[in-house]
Amino acid sequence: MNLDTVIFDMDGLLIDSEPLWNDAAFEIFKKLGVSLDKKQFSQTTGLRTREFVSWWFNHFKLDHANLESAEADIINLVTYKITSQGKPQPGVGHILNFFIARKFKIGIASSSPISLVNATIDYLGIRAPIQAIKSAAEMEYGKPHPQVYLDCATQLESSPLQCIAFEDSFNGLLSAKAARMTCIVVPAASQFNDPRWSIADMKISSLLNFNELLLNSL
Repeated sequence: MNLDTVIFDMDGLLIDSEPLWNDAAFEIFKKLGVSLDKKQFSQTTGLRTREFVSWWFNHFKLDHANLESAEADIINLVTYKITSQGKPQPGVGHILNFFIARKFKIGIASSSPISLVNATIDYLGIRAPIQAIKSAAEMEYGKPHPQVYLDCATQLESSPLQCIAFEDSFNGLLSAKAARMTCIVVPAASQFNDPRWSIADMKISSLLNFNELLLNSL
């Protein structure tokens, strides 16, 4: 089956937002009397906001009466940070134009709340080519479950076997592979040599590196 659809994750892949998520979460958790370091943050990369907050509330035995407000505060703060200081990842324009030129259907499948996904898409100025947007935030299951990728493919009227997924997190990679999609990972430099990426169909260091030769090799 010919590949004719591409679905992108968003955070960490299209925009360098992981440090901003960390900063926002650090600020909110600090108000609750808890400090998180970078190593701890890496343990929950790719989880939905509610799952991330619940994880650390349970870990630090915080009062769950404050969980929903902490979640909302983190989302509001990270939205502000992304739309005021966020930087696109290298190659965003290149990768979109590459697939536009080849008439691929284009979607986004993110773990972030839909409000944040839309705010980020508008901030990056990439709404025009995006034909489907799915958020796992309110779905029954988030990544690594395949639901968000399957729903995005359905909206694009594509078989999962026609789809290329681009991911930067291991949970996202598992989600795309569980959906039976071809998956290309673009890990952070600090995680590039992690052996877990071996289950991906391809690993590249930047979206800028993707080209016709690599597409034809899939």
